[in-house]
Amino acid sequence: MSQSLLFHVPHVNWAGDNALSHWFCGFLWATPSTHPCPLCPQGKVPASNIIVSAPSDRNLAEWREWGCRTTHCNLEVLQESTVVFLATKPHVLPTVLQELRPAVTSQHLLISLAAGVSLQKLQRLLPTGTKVLRLMPNLPCVLQVGAAVFSRGSGVGDGDAALLQSLLSPCGLCEEVPESYINIHTGLSGSGVAYVYLFAEAMAEGAVKMGMPGSLASRIAAQTLLGAAKMLLETGEHPAKLRGDVCTPGGTTIHGLYQLEKGALRATVMNAVQAATERASEMGED
Repeated sequence: MSQSLLFHVPHVNWAGDNALSHWFCGFLWATPSTHPCPLCPQGKVPASNIIVSAPSDRNLAEWREWGCRTTHCNLEVLQESTVVFLATKPHVLPTVLQELRPAVTSQHLLISLAAGVSLQKLQRLLPTGTKVLRLMPNLPCVLQVGAAVFSRGSGVGDGDAALLQSLLSPCGLCEEVPESYINIHTGLSGSGVAYVYLFAEAMAEGAVKMGMPGSLASRIAAQTLLGAAKMLLETGEHPAKLRGDVCTPGGTTIHGLYQLEKGALRATVMNAVQAATERASEMGED
């Protein structure tokens, strides 16, 4: 039985985006709470070319709605695939790799999304010379405004890395980084979106406390975060510079910021990133 999700690509010339539309892609998918990759339906690979394996039908329902093929057998997908995305929980991954190992060849490109599981561990669980990468996206990738980072194992060449980067370009930001940054990215961005949602919720609740209707407050809070993020990206300015631009002596903003500093917001957020990063490392060791 399947314990994750798989992405199938036949043996074609990987150069250029035109080739992507002819690929057949598969995923080993883990849980219904894991959002499907933006390859489908708005990405570069047609939904009809995607095959997904998962342990139960409820994990596959959304993929079927998009027109993807589905199965409960990981090997069924692997045996006709070149590129394989492993979107399993970390503690499940060794079992999945044990199942797949006899069918993995030098032609396969395996991409693990399992939090905390190192390239060294992946390479130890797979046949010698297997091409394997680690990938960590975040939730906004489903709207093509996400942030994803990846690292390559010892057998992965520049062409393989370029293939993954091209494949993920519809997701938003996609960067190749040293593996030591992967767990940090998990704490900063993978988990970080939840910190931002909490901050947005708190901002809106503050406005409700002062008399604004909740639905309006939530929309304004979300737009405020969107605008602030866009300014950071487009101006390239340091956050402290932009924060200073909003403040005027004795004004409303500095009074609000003073309360945030009294509440140790800065240190609390830094500690949250550290705690999530450390937990990602622990999960790979469990």
